[in-house]
Amino acid sequence: MRWIVVALALVALTSCGGSGGRISGSASGPIGSACVSAGRSAASGALCSCVQGAANQTLSASDQARAAEFFAEPEKAQSTRMSDASTSEAFWERYRNFVSMAEAMCKF
Repeated sequence: MRWIVVALALVALTSCGGSGGRISGSASGPIGSACVSAGRSAASGALCSCVQGAANQTLSASDQARAAEFFAEPEKAQSTRMSDASTSEAFWERYRNFVSMAEAMCKF
C-alpha cells in the first residue's frame, strides 16, 4: 500500500508535462519548493510551478505545508492515508483533489 501512495504523488508530478500556458510564475510556495528540492528527473521549473498552481487552487497554506512533507518523507503520505483520525481523512480527501487537479492542469 505504501507504494501506491508514493506512486499517486509521483503520478501528479510525472504526468504533468509543463504549464502549457495555463499557470505562469515560479514554483514558489511549499509544494513547488518541495518539488524542485526533491531532485526528481521529471521535476522541471515549469512542472513544479504548475503543480504549485494546482495547490494554490485546492489546498490551504497549512495543507500545502503538510503535503510538501510528502516529497521528502513519502512514508508520511502513507501514514496520513491510513490514519483513522477524521482530520487526516479530511486532509487526504483534499490532497486527492489536489492531485487530480494537478494531473488535469499540468499535462501538455
